[in-house]
Amino acid sequence: MSGSLSTQQLIHLALCIKKREPLLHAEHQAALRLLNGYYEGFPDIQVDLFGKTLVIYNNARRPDDFSDLSYSLQAFYLNKMTWITAVLVKSRYAADEIDRQGQLTFGTELDEEIMEHGLRYALNLRINQDASFYVDTRNLRKWLLENAANKTVLNTFAYTGSLGLAAKISAAKRVVQTDVNQRFLWLAKQSFRLNQFAVSPAGFLSGDFFKIVQRFRNANALFDFVILDPPFFSQTGAGRVDLVHEFTRLVNKVRPIIGHEGRLIAINNALFASGKEVLQQVDKLCETGYVQLEQLIPVPEDVTGYPETIVDHPPVDPAPFNHPTKIMILKILRKDQRTA
Repeated sequence: MSGSLSTQQLIHLALCIKKREPLLHAEHQAALRLLNGYYEGFPDIQVDLFGKTLVIYNNARRPDDFSDLSYSLQAFYLNKMTWITAVLVKSRYAADEIDRQGQLTFGTELDEEIMEHGLRYALNLRINQDASFYVDTRNLRKWLLENAANKTVLNTFAYTGSLGLAAKISAAKRVVQTDVNQRFLWLAKQSFRLNQFAVSPAGFLSGDFFKIVQRFRNANALFDFVILDPPFFSQTGAGRVDLVHEFTRLVNKVRPIIGHEGRLIAINNALFASGKEVLQQVDKLCETGYVQLEQLIPVPEDVTGYPETIVDHPPVDPAPFNHPTKIMILKILRKDQRTA
């Protein structure tokens, strides 16, 4: 793809912005996706907005081939959205770590927090190759706001803790966030503080997922809700995560620490795992009589693209999910009927 934008591309980008206008609040504190390039005609490019900071992700395997395009996109958005105060360009496959974390190409200061559903979330847009906040789980955060009251919640693979914070603001009785990366949990603590919640060591556990889950199991601990949002693949000395081939093994790993009639909020974001394949795995779990598929949570349209803006499709069909980020609410039953 050339570095300059054609007239047709400019018209299409303008349409993408127009479809998202209802999400562009006057106070400019929201987080949303302005362009899902893979679906909306710009393979290897993604554009997100965090407050007044534009983040352009260059996901090309040869990032230098797309550098000119990144600058053309920057010029387009700055012309259309004159209130943007900073632009960060992140090149996922760059050799230099600084390029992967992001180069500031416009402005001097990046936004350090956003607002969503009335909550304040701390940001560190350079914390890694991502941007410290996932817009595709916005609807799940809303579900937690509406359903986690008086529940005990374990948020595994918590990253920067946005799902745990949504549960906490819902008046959950207890929220425990776990992640192997202490830097991510530090940002989760900052979000708690922004919303006037106390931060206790017991609520933020840094460590390996498999070891922490086993520790809770050994202690006979039970939770009303367990959130399972792992990377699509990882390996440690204690275990392996493989969402394509071993998704149900992870589900079975956490089932023993969920109370009777509790909920497992399970997310499978493996691009090459079709929605049909994932549901076939879940159906096999449901055959035991101790797991029930209760609800699918859709990904917001600004992330998926809109019918008028989509020009391409994912490599495998995510249906009946609307995006490769497949979000399920599973009801868990226990033989011993022990509650959290």
